[in-house]
Amino acid sequence: MSDAGQPNKSKTGSRKRIRRRQSVTPGASAPTSAPTQFSGGRYQPLKQSDVEKIHEATLDILENIGVADMPVSASEYIVSAGGHINTNNRLCIPKPLVKEALAGIKRPVTLHGRLPGNELILDNKRVFVGTGGAAPLVADLHTGKFRESTLADLHDAARLADTLEHVHFFSRSMVARDMPDALSLDINTAYACLNGTTKHIMTSASNKQSVEAVAKLCWMIAGSKQAFIEQPFLSLNINHAVSPLRVSEEAIEVLIRGAQLGIPVHTNTFSQLGASTPVTIAGCVAQTMAETITGMVLAWLVNPEASIICGPRPMLTDLRTGAMSGGSGEQALLTAAVIQMAQYYGFSNSTIAGASDSKLADAQSGYEKSLAVTLAAHSGANLITQACGVQASLMVCSFESFVIDNDMLGSILRSLAPIDVSQETLNLSEIQKAVDGDGHFLGHQQTYDRMQTDFLYPDIANRDNHEVWAMNGSTDIRTVANDRARSILRNHVPNYINSQVDQEIRSTFDIRINRN
Repeated sequence: MSDAGQPNKSKTGSRKRIRRRQSVTPGASAPTSAPTQFSGGRYQPLKQSDVEKIHEATLDILENIGVADMPVSASEYIVSAGGHINTNNRLCIPKPLVKEALAGIKRPVTLHGRLPGNELILDNKRVFVGTGGAAPLVADLHTGKFRESTLADLHDAARLADTLEHVHFFSRSMVARDMPDALSLDINTAYACLNGTTKHIMTSASNKQSVEAVAKLCWMIAGSKQAFIEQPFLSLNINHAVSPLRVSEEAIEVLIRGAQLGIPVHTNTFSQLGASTPVTIAGCVAQTMAETITGMVLAWLVNPEASIICGPRPMLTDLRTGAMSGGSGEQALLTAAVIQMAQYYGFSNSTIAGASDSKLADAQSGYEKSLAVTLAAHSGANLITQACGVQASLMVCSFESFVIDNDMLGSILRSLAPIDVSQETLNLSEIQKAVDGDGHFLGHQQTYDRMQTDFLYPDIANRDNHEVWAMNGSTDIRTVANDRARSILRNHVPNYINSQVDQEIRSTFDIRINRN
């Protein structure tokens, strides 16, 4: 007999399941959130012997191949400590100096927010996730069209991220393309971020003059230079390397000035497997670690007390087109491998995961981001940037994506929880009661108690049955996220810089965000 002749049986079973589900919590208050703050590190794609081989290859690259284009102002730090310029005019860093720096670099690094509870302690493979991307385009929240991003868009993104529970920090997610020059861009970017959220801010600086201006802004907000250094609520993303094995003179100057002024510095390297590194994962990881450690050694020589975050970010190249492809399985594997190397050295570290190739917050975006961020989290990356809000291989920032990805990040973070195996959790007596009694566990006290503590419930993902979903308009998650983002931006309008300090800032800098 076909199922078509038994429609009522299906409906009856569905109603029975609904009644059972409801019987668990008669008159109950809303469940509390399950914890999401855990360490990763259980996923390690490299064998220990492979880690040692990559380490030795990294040391060989630094000592024998070296890096090019290092400005004299930087190379003299390394040469005076034992480095040398070889016959190819490349700066080489000998193994003893690298090992001394590896031992001396401060760890762990703690990054702060401007309110208690926003601290990011980067040790023990603790995992924090946040924004990033510096996208040049934004998906307009009202029209859905891509357009150039503005300072107002950046401020909106900071305000939105400020409300998202599973977004731990705000790294500049888009470029304010309406700024007239580099200094205006850098100071207004820092201000817009700091005024929009109290979470830790990661931004960038175009040159050392911008570093000094951003530092002064932070000191004014903190109350003094020393107060900021003790609890730094802003750090600098510095892309000092130009693969293969060259450096950017301007970025190196930013790195030096940031370290001198006590601003935490992220020594980030963006190589591309198969394009600017060898096509093999092992070769790419070794070269990327050499480029990253070059910046770390320099920052340590400039200021042995500097807070330095190891930021390897090798990206995958789609060899059919030459374009970056951040949503692949190979990308997720590559990211996990460099994080395992950073942990081998004991560095406070960061990386990118979530650079979906999809242009929209659609199914492709979901599976690509989930794979990449999950592997990075389970490898124990301390900071995972670009984990939410960006599309189109980091070219587009999407407010809808912020909201959707916040749900995704909660689930990923929750998956890091260790499994408690004990007499209480095995609970054989409850199994006996269930099989002798109701035949299910839905009404049991343990089920009710743990419903309140052991499960993380999504904010916007829909878990209604299909009938309820249809009665409520059959909305998809992008529609829900768009409505939620609009609501947040209408109602959450903080001014996290107090008015007196704000007046002082505006008398010092050309701030282009209207306080009102």
